[in-house]
Amino acid sequence: MKKDTLRGIVRFILRTLARVEYHHLDNIPASGPVLLTTNHLSFVDTPLLFVNPIRTDITALVADKYQHDTLMRWFTITAGGIWIDRDRADFAALSMAREVLSQGMVLGIAPEGTRSKTAQLLEGKPGTVLIALRTGVPILPVGISGSEGSVKRMFTLRQPHITVQVGQPYIIPPLERGNRDELLKHWTDEVMLRIAALLPEKYHGFYRGNPRIQELQALQADDPKPFRL
Repeated sequence: MKKDTLRGIVRFILRTLARVEYHHLDNIPASGPVLLTTNHLSFVDTPLLFVNPIRTDITALVADKYQHDTLMRWFTITAGGIWIDRDRADFAALSMAREVLSQGMVLGIAPEGTRSKTAQLLEGKPGTVLIALRTGVPILPVGISGSEGSVKRMFTLRQPHITVQVGQPYIIPPLERGNRDELLKHWTDEVMLRIAALLPEKYHGFYRGNPRIQELQALQADDPKPFRL
C-alpha cells in the first residue's frame, strides 16, 4: 500500500470515529526540516500527526517493541516510520533520523521516550535536544489531549474529542562546554515545558506547577478557527 493511500484511510477512520481538532496549524513550517516534539498518550497519536493537513512529508521514531504488534508494525512500515530501541543508544536509528531531517522532512519524536500510562507528562529525556543540536533544525512543540482511552471509545462508537495544539517553532542554541550538562538539563526541561503549555493542567504531570508553563501560555493567542478533520 502506498503512503498516500494509508493517509486517506487513516483520515477517514479518524473523521468517522472521532472528533479531531487541530489548533494553530499556521505554526507548522510549510517546508524544511522540523523536529516535531509531542506528548504520547495513545496509539492514536502517531496517526493523528501523520494526517496533519499541512505536511505530508512526515515520519516518526517508533519504539521497536511495537514490531510485535501486527497492526502497528504494518502501519509503521507503510508510513515510513523509524524503529528505535529505547533501552540503549540506538545509533542506527539516530543516524536515520538525522538523514530524514537532512532531506528536509518532519520527524516526530516523543521526548518522554515512551507512552504515558497515566495520561500525564513524564520527565523528558535528553535525546531530543541532542538531535536538535546535531542537526540545527527547529523544534515544533505539539500537545495532544483527549487521545487517552480513545481507541476503546472509537471501537464502541463513542466519538472521543481529541485536540492537537501546535506551538511556535524554536531553535536550541549551541551549548557552552563549561556547563554543558546543566544546559542540557535546562533545554530538556524547556522542550517538555513547551509541550505542557499546550495542554490542560491535568496533563502536566511531572511538570505540574512549573511557573514557566504560565509564562509560555501567556504568549499564546486564541485560535478562532481550528481545523476539524
